[in-house]
Amino acid sequence: MSVARTTEITATSKKSFEAAIEKGIKRATQTLDGVTGAWVKDMEVVVDGSDISAYKVRMMVTFLLHEKD
Repeated sequence: MSVARTTEITATSKKSFEAAIEKGIKRATQTLDGVTGAWVKDMEVVVDGSDISAYKVRMMVTFLLHEKD
């Protein structure tokens, strides 16, 4: 029987929301074992004057917990 946990992460990109999502997932999989998916909880742009300076996403990342031997 598998047990999963979720954790919230934030990732930012100067390029796009998609790039921010990819960056966040890539970083999460470097730290967490057994990542099975993510839910994009919120999207936000950072505005500098009249320009968008960053795309920010908040995600709930789901990963499986290890079984004890």
